[in-house]
Amino acid sequence: MPDPGTCTHLTGRDHVASLTAALGSLNRQLDVLDDWGRLLAGVLCSGSRGRLLAAGNGGSAAQAQHLTAELVGRYRADRPPFSAICLTAETSSLTAIANDYPADELFARQVEAHGRPGDVLVLLSTSGRSPNAVAAARRARECGITTLAMTGPAPNPLAAACDDAVCIDSPWTATVQECHLVALHLVCAAFDAAVLAEPARVPSGPVLGPAR
Repeated sequence: MPDPGTCTHLTGRDHVASLTAALGSLNRQLDVLDDWGRLLAGVLCSGSRGRLLAAGNGGSAAQAQHLTAELVGRYRADRPPFSAICLTAETSSLTAIANDYPADELFARQVEAHGRPGDVLVLLSTSGRSPNAVAAARRARECGITTLAMTGPAPNPLAAACDDAVCIDSPWTATVQECHLVALHLVCAAFDAAVLAEPARVPSGPVLGPAR
């Protein structure tokens, strides 16, 4: 494989080789992702109807929004919607906070506004070093919110600041992001399995058409 410190271009073959190697590190953490899915089911299906918050920067922002969309909409089988908010999606709040407060407050202030004790915050960062994500994790802990991270190689500050982390062992940003997409889908699959296994806990909702 090329050296990521000097290489600016990967061939298609190199890219697939990088992804294959990184998926090996993800494969060793499948039980963690199953645990996360069950945790989310317990929180979002509880009597207090907890909430998922998610955030990231750049491509990780898109991944965070993907995750919340799967819960508000659906992943595969039909089920009721659940409360999930992507902290990067509300541009007025983002720009107001960025204009009036230090950069580290971008997500932390929203966590304080929307999060409640017992909620879950998922933070995605390919480096694991994004200051605003680390600040959000610390604020969430102060608020009694469970914090989960998806990052690149460990150790890193974000993984250390969170209650649990899935860390992808790859130096390539794109490869880490691709593994994060697989990981969030596995979380959604585990969430759905846990929800559908205990239908009495699931609030009633409309039955929709076939899954996309």
